[in-house]
Amino acid sequence: MAGIYDFSVKDIHGKDVALDRYRGKLLLIVNTASKCGFTPQYKGLEALYQKYKGKGLEILGFPCNQFGAQEPGTAEEIESFCEINFGVTFPLFAKVDVNGKNAAPLYQHLKAAKPGLLGSEAIKWNFTKFLVDAEGKVVERYAPNTEPASIAPDIAKLLKK
Repeated sequence: MAGIYDFSVKDIHGKDVALDRYRGKLLLIVNTASKCGFTPQYKGLEALYQKYKGKGLEILGFPCNQFGAQEPGTAEEIESFCEINFGVTFPLFAKVDVNGKNAAPLYQHLKAAKPGLLGSEAIKWNFTKFLVDAEGKVVERYAPNTEPASIAPDIAKLLKK
């Protein structure tokens, strides 16, 4: 099975990004949407990023339009929305599918490594979060309604290792 650092993704501007560049960092990978009830979590995610980025945390946001068509915008619209409304400075990537036959390979890996409730691999909704340790191991999966601030203790613990 491939490891997290074996994947390459496209950033919000369409440029290839090898996830190997994040080797040794703690990663919080989130599928996002601009028109979702959980969209205000961008603020909490940015707060986590500001608090821990200097200590080794990277947050990677992957817009997804698979849940209620809540991310219909273009890359430029998504980026602008996140910056203007929530001051997002963490990296955003190109829109992806997280479920189905066209699911991004990264998400296929994350779901297989850390299935959800009752062993289901499917992502249930926007703002599902995966925590990946500095060695590239997927250590936790958080539900969409898990507020970013409640993940801070797990982040702090892993950053001290």
